[in-house]
Amino acid sequence: MYVRQPGARLTLLYSHGNAADLGQMYELFVELSAHLNVNLMGYDYSGYGQSSGKPSEQNTYADIEAVYRCLIETYGVSEEDIILYGQSVGSGPTLDLASRLSNLRAVVLHSPISSGIRVMYPVKHTYWFDIYKNIDKIPLVKCPVLVIHGTADEVVDCSHGRALWELSKVKYEPLWVKGGNHCNLELYPEYIKHLKRFVTAIEKSRPVKDESPESSGPSDPSETGSESAESSRRSTDIRDKPRSSIDHRSSTDRREKPRGSIDRRDKSRKSVDQPDKPRASVDQPDRPRKSIDRFSFLCPLDSCNASVLRCGRFGGMMRSVKLCNIDCFTAASGS
Repeated sequence: MYVRQPGARLTLLYSHGNAADLGQMYELFVELSAHLNVNLMGYDYSGYGQSSGKPSEQNTYADIEAVYRCLIETYGVSEEDIILYGQSVGSGPTLDLASRLSNLRAVVLHSPISSGIRVMYPVKHTYWFDIYKNIDKIPLVKCPVLVIHGTADEVVDCSHGRALWELSKVKYEPLWVKGGNHCNLELYPEYIKHLKRFVTAIEKSRPVKDESPESSGPSDPSETGSESAESSRRSTDIRDKPRSSIDHRSSTDRREKPRGSIDRRDKSRKSVDQPDKPRASVDQPDRPRKSIDRFSFLCPLDSCNASVLRCGRFGGMMRSVKLCNIDCFTAASGS
């Protein structure tokens, strides 16, 4: 789904949460496009909404790459004018793509996860069976990063957002929404105000070029470099083959030697990326849905986007947007 905003210079590529689809996100996309004065591209992961295929971690990476190429090749958008926005599980494909693009304009992480396992257990190391290893990829992102997280998030603790912000190479003032939960941050006035201020600052700043990876982002009092970010930690996952970068650079996702599982008694353990049976989402028992790599419980509250929309976002403000400014298409249409 592509929402055109007349006169917009930047384009937001939005990766939504686990228990959501374009039908639920439609109104939010239209409002964000109008309030932020940006073009907005949204998409459904494989197996979600009208998208074909099966949900998996690797498929979400392929999905966002396909949408990115659509923006470049079909809509003529340049990499320097793209802001990646990842909500909850959407922070996974967002950071995977961002870590492989050198001239990206900016990244927004909305209630992000540091990794799949860390949502359940406070582990200090990344294991081969973990998914969405965002904490290992965030130091590779060269553009400014904005993190938005609720302090009362009961699904993904606020510590995930704080850890990712600390490891960001080019920081922008984060937004810790006091009392905010996992999927109601849009109801807080400071959400749209802070996000709009960020987009405005990004639009006025120079794009970060590849030849100057240490270049600072938009001027902001809290924007500082992180020495710890320069020593990126390596993942111990060696099962996935390094994927080629969008611009044919060698992959930065290096793997170390294989490590055994913590539980050595479980020698015949199956990969978490290949569940035996699709499970229904825990927050939509009447609507069977395939989860992402058996981690559907990561975001059981994401479906409340629909109820939030019915309550009205941004203090009830809504701009009328002509339908001719919105492109809705599926894979079958050739786009």
